[in-house]
Amino acid sequence: MGQGSKTSSVERGIPVRYREGMTLLEQVEDVLPLFEAQGRLVELPRNAPIVFVGDTHGDLDATERVLARFLDGEHVLVLLGDTVDRGPNSEENLKLVLETKRAHPETVFLLMGNHEAWGAATFSPADFWNSLDTGTAETLAAALLRLPFAAHHPSGVLAVHGAIPNLRSLDEIANIEPGSDAWRAITWGDFYAEEKTSVGGRPGFDRLDFESRSERLGIQTLVRSHQPSAPKYLFDNRCLTLFTSSAYGDTERSVARLKPGIQLRTAHDLELIGI
Repeated sequence: MGQGSKTSSVERGIPVRYREGMTLLEQVEDVLPLFEAQGRLVELPRNAPIVFVGDTHGDLDATERVLARFLDGEHVLVLLGDTVDRGPNSEENLKLVLETKRAHPETVFLLMGNHEAWGAATFSPADFWNSLDTGTAETLAAALLRLPFAAHHPSGVLAVHGAIPNLRSLDEIANIEPGSDAWRAITWGDFYAEEKTSVGGRPGFDRLDFESRSERLGIQTLVRSHQPSAPKYLFDNRCLTLFTSSAYGDTERSVARLKPGIQLRTAHDLELIGI
């Protein structure tokens, strides 16, 4: 075997078919039916431990560590989006996530982050997307627009990349269109402890937005990523902002685990685990 992260992946038993010749587009075509079948809202099982994974942003080492520890047939993994850009190994990271989804379709879920949504709105930095030829970028972008937007657990946890959309019920997530206001909230939305603002055109929301929208949707706790400037806990500790990438420098790489049977009151009832 060779040296470095590729060897460690094989030794850890992580899926490695993409290293055996499959192109990124071949992988996407292989896994696209799974995205289309699972819909926009993933309903998570009540009796399995759930691991929420924040932005990995091309941090292949972080993804390998998470899979080595939790891809065990017991845990369900929910990746909150932003697998590419910013980090040094975007293509390898996305390939690994896609292959893992193909091999474990019922226990691994990738949600749409804004960096998976190149097909709906361009952005910067976009080093991964800009490295692709036009045809590859268009095909990949169209496929990733089929990703789910959110994952819901019956204990009252909602997982998204950004913020809670302004909907009347969770069922309406199935009808959200890329590019709409609800889509922008989910993939681009920021939360602010005090006065809401808009930075770089990203929609901003405050406590009132969080409380009214979560009450309407029956959400006790929100798990999200996307916004490295946000406090880890917001709104009486009901909102957790989570990161699993080294792309932001001093941000701690961690995941959050929801254990089955727990009486969830705040995000502090989720177990934070450093990787």
